[in-house]
Amino acid sequence: MENFTEPELSDPTEETSSEVASTPAHPRSVGQILWGLLRDVLETVVPAIVLAFLITHFVGQQTLVLGQSMEPNLYEDQKLVVDKVSYHFRQPERGEIVVVDMGPDELPLIKRVIGLPGETLEIRNHRVLINGEILAETYLAVIMNQDYGPITIPAAHVFVMGDNRNVSLDSRMLGPISLDRITARAWLRVWPLEKAGLLDKE
Repeated sequence: MENFTEPELSDPTEETSSEVASTPAHPRSVGQILWGLLRDVLETVVPAIVLAFLITHFVGQQTLVLGQSMEPNLYEDQKLVVDKVSYHFRQPERGEIVVVDMGPDELPLIKRVIGLPGETLEIRNHRVLINGEILAETYLAVIMNQDYGPITIPAAHVFVMGDNRNVSLDSRMLGPISLDRITARAWLRVWPLEKAGLLDKE
């Protein structure tokens, strides 16, 4: 019968533990603390400010309604958010409320797109006709239009009008508006809160 010798187990008491020398932490200087705070600001606050600037100037911004030309759908001092991106990729659509650049010395206008490039527009008996067909304008409280036209809207232009036709300065006086003067689309009303919501085309 074979004999097996069990391996000897080491005595735990004979093991030696290595001591780890602890180095006392040096207190941070005032300069290091200030630099840490500055770095936090540079890493968080500054990017947030830059992002807000880019969104405000190139994506969308808040604007204030002035005047009565868009009543009853928009009233003076209501606050809107306008979209400044969409029209870089497509043309304005009929019924959309747009911002029209009137030049460096004039306030922009807020109007509704009524006629599109190439269409024939005419106003007869208080009704707008597009290519001879009456345009349904459900956004108007009172239909009151003076006779106008007919005219053919040039390429790369739109015909804009206010919803309050009696007091609106629009394409009836200014003529069709070049698309490069349409700077934004009004899409959201944010103030007053009870009126907040998306602005429909109809």
